[in-house]
Amino acid sequence: MSTSSRPFASAPLRATGLLAAALFAQACSSPSTPATDASGTTAATDSTQATAPVAPANSPLQVVAQFREPQMVGVAVLPDGRVFADFPRWDNNPVNPIAEVMPDGSVKGYPDADWCAWNETVKNEPQKHWICPQSVHADKTGMLWVLDPASPGIKGTVPGGPKLVKIDPKTDKVVQNISIPESVASRKSYLNDVRIDTQNQYAYITESGVGSLVVVDLKSGKARKLLAGHSSMMGDTTLNIKADGKELIDATGKRAQFNADGIALSQDMQYLYWKPLTSYTLFRIKTEALRNPALTDAQLAAQIEDLGKVPASDGMEIDAQNNLYLSAFEDHSIKRRTPAGKIETVVQDPRLEWPDTFAFSGDGKMLYVTTSAIHKTATWNKGIGQQDQPYYIFKMALK
Repeated sequence: MSTSSRPFASAPLRATGLLAAALFAQACSSPSTPATDASGTTAATDSTQATAPVAPANSPLQVVAQFREPQMVGVAVLPDGRVFADFPRWDNNPVNPIAEVMPDGSVKGYPDADWCAWNETVKNEPQKHWICPQSVHADKTGMLWVLDPASPGIKGTVPGGPKLVKIDPKTDKVVQNISIPESVASRKSYLNDVRIDTQNQYAYITESGVGSLVVVDLKSGKARKLLAGHSSMMGDTTLNIKADGKELIDATGKRAQFNADGIALSQDMQYLYWKPLTSYTLFRIKTEALRNPALTDAQLAAQIEDLGKVPASDGMEIDAQNNLYLSAFEDHSIKRRTPAGKIETVVQDPRLEWPDTFAFSGDGKMLYVTTSAIHKTATWNKGIGQQDQPYYIFKMALK
């Protein structure tokens, strides 16, 4: 979610699950070793078993890591090659909601076990623990950022919980912790994905629950909610968007509506791109406008550019040549939109079961992507999980 992805929205979204009692359980399940569950044994999920997709002979995708439950959505890669992943508290209570992925594929809670704990004993310290982290992102200076919408099971935010946290990987210590107030991240909000403007010291965030952008002045810590409910923020339920050829319809018969989700910042940090997940339209705006608190939503809306049709996608990212990558879940592919607006298929592989969030290697030559199989979760399958393969982190060389 983007990523991304990914609820009310993105990468998101396993809207069922996580009862209150489960939230405060010490540990339900957590990734421990590749393709294993929390107990260390292989396979067995609650899914209806099916033949897992097989890699095409010519696929450029390389497996970096793979996990059984709990579900993974996001990935970040530092300039030195360290890899991080996030496991939101949607249907499970992962031991390591933010984790460093070690070279052998195992995971280590990050930045420490205390931050990863969320249970009855720490519930009065919502700003000091990962509640339901949705995005982990490395900025251009090598700092690591974690966006926590603090909405377990996407059931509503924990008061005082929504936050944007900066970690210095050199010391593995939190160096900035910005609380997002309820006036910006309401109880129905779901902060989804973030990009950091290191030039102007701002953070830009998609918010999928209400459908808005959140802009944070990193120097002052002040956050503003912008364009809430604007058409560019809202998913469209009339498009019959599918995954694996099947429409996303929940147990009540309601079509999926995933709002503002994928987000990307141009290389010169002058433009912010975004799109709702259930949408075929890409939008952008000048970041200068977003940083101007004097502009009203109506004035901002007048500056939004409709860039036309793109695939339905979850995560987005921009490379050094300003090609925009989109995780196109409808056909198990990664697409690329060139600066001229041409849509190209970068890779198509059946293992890309809901490609979700992107990250680039430090030198920009490798593209990383997660798979979150959102369409296989119980929410979209009459209460029965259909997940039949691990959640993956892939990487591929860019041409």
